[in-house]
Amino acid sequence: MPTPSTHMNAQRRTLLRCTTAAALVLALYPLPGLTQAWPTKPVTLVVPFPAGGGTDAFARPLSAQFAKVTGKQLVIDNRGGAGGTLGASIAAKAPADGYTLFMGAVHHAIAPSMYPKLDYDLEKDFIPLMLVANVPQVVVVNPKRVPGDFKAFMAQLRQNPGQFNYGSAGAGTSHHLAGELFKQQTKTFITHIPYRGAGPALQDLIAGNVDMMFDGLGSSAAHIKGGRIKALMVSGSQRNPAFPDVPSAAEVGLPDYTVTTWYGLWAPKGTPADVQARIIEDMKRTLATDELKAIWASNGAEFGNLTQAQFGGFVSNEVKRWAAVVKASGAKLE
Repeated sequence: MPTPSTHMNAQRRTLLRCTTAAALVLALYPLPGLTQAWPTKPVTLVVPFPAGGGTDAFARPLSAQFAKVTGKQLVIDNRGGAGGTLGASIAAKAPADGYTLFMGAVHHAIAPSMYPKLDYDLEKDFIPLMLVANVPQVVVVNPKRVPGDFKAFMAQLRQNPGQFNYGSAGAGTSHHLAGELFKQQTKTFITHIPYRGAGPALQDLIAGNVDMMFDGLGSSAAHIKGGRIKALMVSGSQRNPAFPDVPSAAEVGLPDYTVTTWYGLWAPKGTPADVQARIIEDMKRTLATDELKAIWASNGAEFGNLTQAQFGGFVSNEVKRWAAVVKASGAKLE
């Protein structure tokens, strides 16, 4: 006849077997709402332009602070070419596990209207996560080649049609379309010279190999402050707090010139919802650091205060908006 002690041991063994089985079931079939640990290893951030451009100006500080906040590396992978579409294509085909993210920009909302045969679809092959930064476009010139203020420059443009050129991050990028929109609104002609990214274009602007750029303020800010290039105008109706001496487009007679450059984060389609939530949470904590607040302010940038759903809607609207600009300007790939 079993003793009470024997009976208790049998209960313990049964309980242990049940607990082990339950743990196995949870491991194989996690309950809804249980968030996966992320990140447990370095995360790759595909930046679809060469180092030194506008996307890089925000991606690299983000990477540095992300490591401090999470203890894991955010590794920048610069994949420039084809107006940012090459890097986007690479990111779209990455594993959907949360360890490859894509930092795109307004250029990627323009690309569907400019590139007829993209091998990815921004709205179908990616999951929009968050808007990282929004900065105005700025007209910048080489001060040796273009002396004087905006009014003097416009006089030169009209007196010398076809004699000035502008560099861009590539055909179909916001730099290119901003230039076409400027030409359309001012009824002037400036030759477009596409590069493989804003970084190389800026270096040629500083060297005097091109006359001007329509650039995002983020990549131009340090060069403006250093006196290597000069800002003639910032887009929109208001002056930018980081550059209070630079007149707005509205002030110089272009009230409809409201071009901005924005940067956002996407994940490949299929990334689990709980991983998306962790990415957004950790990125928001990173962006809330004093270091990044200071960097964004010095670059004249605003933080992207949109929910994930709002960012997705914003991107869809930008795709439609830029399709109309492309059609009206007649811009084409060179």
